[in-house]
Amino acid sequence: MVLIGLEMHPAGRLGDQPAIGLAQTLEKLGFAVGRLKTGTPPRLAKDTIDFSGLEERAADNPPVPFSFLSEAVWIKPEDQLSCYLTRTTLKAQQIIHDNLHLNNHVRETTRGPRYCPSLESKVLRFPNREHQVWLEPEGLESNVIYPQGMSMTLPPELQEQVIKSIPGLEKAKMLQPGYGVQYDFLDPRQLTASLESRLVQRLFFAGQINGTTGYEEAAAQGVIAGINACLRVHGKPPFIVSRTEGYVGVLIDDLTTLGTSEPYRMFTSRVEFRMSLRPDNADARLTHRGFEEAGCVSQQRYEQAVKMRAALEDGIATLKSLQFSISKWSQLIPEVPISSSRRSPVSAFDILQYPEANMEVLARAVPEPLGKLAQWRELAERLKIEAAYEWCVVSQQHEIEEVRRDEALRLPEDLDYFAIDASLSAEVREKLDSNRPQTIGAVSRIPGITPAAIVNLLRFVKTNHQKTEKLKTLPQTGKYLPGKMYLEKATSQRQVSAEFSEEEPESAFVKTPL
Repeated sequence: MVLIGLEMHPAGRLGDQPAIGLAQTLEKLGFAVGRLKTGTPPRLAKDTIDFSGLEERAADNPPVPFSFLSEAVWIKPEDQLSCYLTRTTLKAQQIIHDNLHLNNHVRETTRGPRYCPSLESKVLRFPNREHQVWLEPEGLESNVIYPQGMSMTLPPELQEQVIKSIPGLEKAKMLQPGYGVQYDFLDPRQLTASLESRLVQRLFFAGQINGTTGYEEAAAQGVIAGINACLRVHGKPPFIVSRTEGYVGVLIDDLTTLGTSEPYRMFTSRVEFRMSLRPDNADARLTHRGFEEAGCVSQQRYEQAVKMRAALEDGIATLKSLQFSISKWSQLIPEVPISSSRRSPVSAFDILQYPEANMEVLARAVPEPLGKLAQWRELAERLKIEAAYEWCVVSQQHEIEEVRRDEALRLPEDLDYFAIDASLSAEVREKLDSNRPQTIGAVSRIPGITPAAIVNLLRFVKTNHQKTEKLKTLPQTGKYLPGKMYLEKATSQRQVSAEFSEEEPESAFVKTPL
């Protein structure tokens, strides 16, 4: 269903036909069907926008290719297109406020995307603020600009008023109005981890129908569903990406085990081992499995991944075996400020963790055996990244182990999640307050609760439990104790209280009863 203002009509994407018959068929087969909504911004004519007063964001220089098979991008850095940043005004807010009665999409109870809301939703939820609008070109030869952050469903004439109230867009021509979409989705818990339906064998689902929003989320599911459909036909085991192997594994696991009540987007915060799931090591994580199990990787790509993995392992071993004292390293590379508190000896891999160090610097200091590692640019960059992230990966592993050890830790029944002094987002607080989990383990099973939030909540509860126990050990005050005994007791009490206050400032105490 497409919505613009008060108008509503069945459709696919703008200009496409709706798939009503397919939706009805799936419902008749017994699939649990829900309803979600999303939206898209108006499209603008590039040659009618005044970019002169806007903030420019230039593209990467040099541009970085997506594929591991490409050493460079075909386009010259200077030929890339920039994006520009502008912001909404209070006039835009006023136009939206004055015309909410002409907007069915905002008034509907269907759940929309939390992290890419419509402009109307942002104005209602965060009034009297400027909201960012990114002006993104749709192509090198295109005259169309996509104003990211300005999704709206007001009538077209009012959308034009909002557009013209924004700096740089005073004379902008609207090529196509923004519109809202309400759509059916199937509860993804009806799917296996291969994205095959449990109700109908050999039927696979991918994309918005599984409750996600976003092009990348849909494309990732399409790849996995396509691979598994092919494997299913050939009678081979399914290809399952685990949570530790890739973001698509986290996305599919979240959907198929927890489901979703709002359009799902993939974020780094949803991932337990996000420091390990980096763009630079995607080949090491997935290329070998894609070749050996899924048959979707070419021989050339596979051989390159094998070569890189072997070179990385040898390079890391070489760097870790090369060890000198701190004073020796300071003489070799004086431009790198090495901490004197480090224990000697220090390996070259440890030195590579410093921002000022790279393989070129190390190779100049110790040509043999590091010179050959610095000559291969991609390998040198990968070694630097591996060194820089090593402590983060180890730290994250310890956090996960900490949560697993304390899964049975009980949470106070009267815990006020909106008041506690813990690093939790508004979304996480809402979910905790509505679900009222009894243990840390139960928290981890609530959809939308991030691994970082679980760690922060665990540490808050443990810290406050320790404070409570410490308070119990303090002597009771208010008793009359005659003579010297009373003075000693009072002095002792003040000393303990003073020591306690220095360790635990009063401001750290949570005022809400636990």
